[in-house]
Amino acid sequence: MPDIETTCCFTGHRASKLPWKYREDDLRCIRLKQQIYDTVEAVYDSGIRHYICGMANGCDLYFGEAVLQLRQLHPDITLEAAVPYEGQAKSWPADQRQRWQRLYDSCDYQTVVSHSYTPDCMRRRNQYMVDNASVLIAAYNGSSGGTMNTLLYAIRQKREVIQIPVDDV
Repeated sequence: MPDIETTCCFTGHRASKLPWKYREDDLRCIRLKQQIYDTVEAVYDSGIRHYICGMANGCDLYFGEAVLQLRQLHPDITLEAAVPYEGQAKSWPADQRQRWQRLYDSCDYQTVVSHSYTPDCMRRRNQYMVDNASVLIAAYNGSSGGTMNTLLYAIRQKREVIQIPVDDV
């Protein structure tokens, strides 16, 4: 596996917590995706080569797709899918399942944290990502939940945190 010092992970809100929900043609979503891409590119320029994506709908998928876009310019980039449990996208709408599968299939590494859903598999996935990265990018709106918990965990673990405020996009 890649070295922690050259690895970045990501946390961000699911589509249901974003002001535009699943409407990715909303200008706020377009701006957020650009900010995610710009941040991924900036950490690449600082020496990051491996990226870990939690594969949730919404911001995680935006992040993974931004990494794939940057990988077209920099083939030394690797992407890892950190899946909280097998069947993560099973109940998603068909278009979102297909999107998840395309991203998953494009990853260089796939890590499945739990074979089945458990009450703490998302938290364990998030901790896995932070424990294996030196940088966390967080698209965060200030609300409580998994994104906030992952952000706080990264701070406690003394990881570099780059926050993209979702309210301002």
